[in-house]
Amino acid sequence: MTTGWKASDIPDQSGRTAVITGANSGIGLATARELARRGARVVLACRSEQRGKEAAEHIAREVPGALVEFTPLDLADLSSIRDFARSYAYERLDLLINNAGVMALPYGRTADGFETQFGVNHLGHFALTGLLLPHLLRTPGARVVSVSSGLHALSNIDIGDLNSARTYRRWIAYGRSKTANLLFVHELAGRLAAAGSDVVAAAAHPGYARTNLQTAGVRMEGRRAAERIVELGNRIIAQPAESGALPTLYAATAPGVRPDSFTGPRVQGWRGPPAKSWRAAWTTNDVASERLWVASEQLTGVRYEGLTS
Repeated sequence: MTTGWKASDIPDQSGRTAVITGANSGIGLATARELARRGARVVLACRSEQRGKEAAEHIAREVPGALVEFTPLDLADLSSIRDFARSYAYERLDLLINNAGVMALPYGRTADGFETQFGVNHLGHFALTGLLLPHLLRTPGARVVSVSSGLHALSNIDIGDLNSARTYRRWIAYGRSKTANLLFVHELAGRLAAAGSDVVAAAAHPGYARTNLQTAGVRMEGRRAAERIVELGNRIIAQPAESGALPTLYAATAPGVRPDSFTGPRVQGWRGPPAKSWRAAWTTNDVASERLWVASEQLTGVRYEGLTS
């Protein structure tokens, strides 16, 4: 991995198409802007129509001639995910960046009854990737990049209680959802290799980046004092969203990225240029990744046709 890799090192992306979830703000927006700057056609897959269209207009202003569009996608609703996949207008799909996520929310459920963090962060992206798989498989050199977190270290998954029905602790549930992201990448990479596909499945994490992800949970609960503390930490300690996007951009575009790799910030896993990131041993456990995969297929009803275990 090259020391000091930066956005200007992104290879030319002309003729390539990228789908980025949660691309209306923060790391997703920064990722979309840089890919558009390098010539990619970028599809902003976002829940909010207003914010998605505003993000597309923002990129178009900053990057003259950018090929950017908004398509609605709510990862908390399987019907919305299926609608997005059916409406996908392009034959090829070079980059699928599973970026959207929620963090440390009060207990809630998705439209399909899944615990919100597990449902959005893992199951929503599992379903989306499976439904878009035919486009990925027919595109030479395609990549799937899933955004996890160093906070996956908070907890392994509990295969017997994936929806935290017995006990809910918001940070443990978040850690489990981020572990699920890494187990998904591990299993997907293995299944792609077994099928003889050159699609690369990799993971990344942004470190501590200045986005609205940190404040969403406390804002939902009306905890103004906690929200102000988080906002202060974002201003003083966190790196800009543009820096937080670099590990994702590296995993998506740099030459030689290996399947099942995990890229994060170089400096103690929380800031700096992209580097190989530490990951807990449980995130490469073949038995756990296969069990999670089977459970995810059952819960979402999405099967990855053509990929065997």
